[in-house]
Amino acid sequence: MSEALKSAPPPAAGSFAPLRRPVFAVLWAATVLGNTGSFMRDVASAWLVTDLSASPAAVAAVQAAGMLPIFLLAIPAGVLSDILDRRKFLIFIQIMLGCVSATLMLLSASGLVTVSGLIMLTFVGGIGAALMGPTWQSIVPELVPRGELKSAVALNSLGINIARSIGPAVGGLLLAAFGAAVTYGADVASYVFVIAALLWWKRPVATQDELSEHFGGAFRAGLRYARSSRELHVVLLRAAVFFAFASAVWALLPLVTRQLLAGDAAFYGLLLGSVGAGAILGALALPMARARLSPDGLMLAAALATGAASTALALGPPKWAAVLVLLVMGAAWIVALTTLNATAQAILPNWVRGRALAVYLTVFNGAMAGGSLGWGFVAQEIGLSATLATAAAGLVISGLIVHRIALPKGESDLAPSNHWPEPLLAQPVPGDRGPVLVQIEYQIATEDRPAFLKVLERLSHARRRDGATSWGVMEDAAEPTLVTEWFMVDSWAEHLRQHHRVSQADADVQQQVRAFHAIEPPPVVRHLLAIDARRGG
Repeated sequence: MSEALKSAPPPAAGSFAPLRRPVFAVLWAATVLGNTGSFMRDVASAWLVTDLSASPAAVAAVQAAGMLPIFLLAIPAGVLSDILDRRKFLIFIQIMLGCVSATLMLLSASGLVTVSGLIMLTFVGGIGAALMGPTWQSIVPELVPRGELKSAVALNSLGINIARSIGPAVGGLLLAAFGAAVTYGADVASYVFVIAALLWWKRPVATQDELSEHFGGAFRAGLRYARSSRELHVVLLRAAVFFAFASAVWALLPLVTRQLLAGDAAFYGLLLGSVGAGAILGALALPMARARLSPDGLMLAAALATGAASTALALGPPKWAAVLVLLVMGAAWIVALTTLNATAQAILPNWVRGRALAVYLTVFNGAMAGGSLGWGFVAQEIGLSATLATAAAGLVISGLIVHRIALPKGESDLAPSNHWPEPLLAQPVPGDRGPVLVQIEYQIATEDRPAFLKVLERLSHARRRDGATSWGVMEDAAEPTLVTEWFMVDSWAEHLRQHHRVSQADADVQQQVRAFHAIEPPPVVRHLLAIDARRGG
């Protein structure tokens, strides 16, 4: 976190408090404008493909092409967001996305757009979205104090859905009045404003030292953290289940508009705008909903409402009713998205935030992409109405089942504790030397051992999250009260990074472990370095 935020006044109360922070407000407004342009582009692409092909699979393929790169590249993108200058990285991505929309504009103006070309360019745009997603989300804790983090996440979701409300409606009108080329051109113009805002933001330059991570090691550390964080596993499971079924409406909505509702491009934009308007209303009502329902209750309500909306669309309602149905769906969507996103942000420490959020985005977009393709092929076999009804039933049933798997509260203090003393060394150790075996010797009374091992098991998850590749606990055969905890780390530099990753919450668990130590001197800690027998050291 920047020095400005460290010395900032206490967080202001209220859901809109982050907007009182100038940098957050400017970047938030720029993001709304940029996303408005992106939704205009998406409306043009989604409608254009229905002009080029009537196949549900082709329509769903365009939807999937935008999401598949996020599924494939989100984790490498998260690594880059943690090791590169996030501001410069975002500027590069905006330029890349502007070039994609400019190409679509020129192809549309010349009448050279094909289904394959549209899918390819949508895929390239998806690559930009994959690189951008973890980075945008990772900068939020840099812009607001921790006490305003959930409000900032909710405002980001609100901003996206303001754009979702305005973008499709304006895009649909531009598409109907002037054609796809003008609609793509409006998206190109939006990137200019986003780049200007990023150039205005004077982000503090991160200092580089010998412990700064490189791509390969950072990639492995991110995967190791995701593999070992049980709290993150719950968020990922809940996201995968919800979005796999909820994706049916998004994938098939262009065809639902044409075939079940007899609508045109402007009406399709109106429907997407209704989703966005519902999301805005949902975001505004979310603080009151949080006061009455737990996060798990909110997720169940979102699943039931989305399932009801999908069922209503399957019946081919009148146009006015379809607008109201998608208004409800938009509110349910923002409740689910904000609840899961805020939970993920709250359980992640800053050092791995980009990478772990990338894992979350991988699951989210994988569920959306896989669901879009799957429901598209199902619709070819059984029809639109039956597919929407099937997805609705799956959403309600799965929502009731996973409701029993509670989301983490995200109330732990994840600030670095920096309480580990520096290791005693006979001579300096090169950072790339390893692996490193760390041993901690405890004296544990026989009657305390079951309780000690139970707490130590909790500590083992933290060891693995922060850098340990393996972990174990052993007893001395000659002296059973002497219990040794051990864990292996890839290199000396990675172990030193581990020192800086231990959170205040993990320090509390370590204190509970040490409370079982039966004698006055503290537990003995040893650092053992692998010896290369060929080199003698």
